[in-house]
Amino acid sequence: MHADLLDGILAFTRVAERRSFTAAAKELGITTAGISWTIKQLEARVGTPLFTRTTRAVGLTEAGMLFLEHARVSVEQVDAAFEAAQTTGSRPTGLLRLNLPFVAQPLLEPILAEFAETYPEIELELTVEDRFVDIVAERYDAGIRIGEMIQQDMVAVRLTPPVALTVVGAPSYFARRNKPQRPEDLTGHACINIRQTSGGLYRWSFMEPGRNKKPRVFEIAVKGPLTVNGALLCVSAAASGVGLTYTVASVVEPLVRQGLLEPCLERFMPTIPGFFMYFPKQATLLPKLRAFLDFWAAKQQSANSEVIRPLIPK
Repeated sequence: MHADLLDGILAFTRVAERRSFTAAAKELGITTAGISWTIKQLEARVGTPLFTRTTRAVGLTEAGMLFLEHARVSVEQVDAAFEAAQTTGSRPTGLLRLNLPFVAQPLLEPILAEFAETYPEIELELTVEDRFVDIVAERYDAGIRIGEMIQQDMVAVRLTPPVALTVVGAPSYFARRNKPQRPEDLTGHACINIRQTSGGLYRWSFMEPGRNKKPRVFEIAVKGPLTVNGALLCVSAAASGVGLTYTVASVVEPLVRQGLLEPCLERFMPTIPGFFMYFPKQATLLPKLRAFLDFWAAKQQSANSEVIRPLIPK
């Protein structure tokens, strides 16, 4: 094993991820010339070019792609080792980056202020978006998604029990149109569509109880005057009377209690597995992530929630 084995590995991964020497140098706090020299030295030790360089773009060679696949994991493990060692016997610290969908945003909003007060040394960064994210490649510590959407190679920790879906509309909307009695009645209603990151429109799922047999599960493509790309905007539009929206029941429960939204089609609504936090196995070592999960569990237990307490290896 060479003494300079790890030299340049961090610089390489940052250039590869940013596809820019300038951006990588800025992130690492060094000069562009310095990072360029470091990469040249690394390529000399590897014995083959790792990048293709033009005046307009930086790309990876085939060797570079293979090198990145292994180097990225090593950098993350070393980073985790540093953080774990530095926080041994002390309060959790550092930047905790979480990625979550719009529909999960209301789950976290009520606990943010108290978490910040309880753990002032943790800087929490939340990115809210509905696209499927490679949390390892984009350097998130963890993500939050519905259970059925989590990759098999991730550690998944339950945050909520299974949750019901619902169709809701404003009282002003139902004053103009009768509530639908069956999902098929939605063809005569104004429905708010969600444009998925794949480009298609989200189809509304329903379940019809059967007599002495399995329920019939089916989907309906709805139509209406508005299409958006986020679940919370759907809820706002529905509350203002634009039309009906399809969402997680817990998201709109406060608005239903206030009388701003009313549910319909209750007996046809399915449930989904609930929300989970997921992360790569090496992240279980991070005290900041363990602190967040323990805090979440404590808050849910104090609220007499049905949530399962996260079990994180100590």
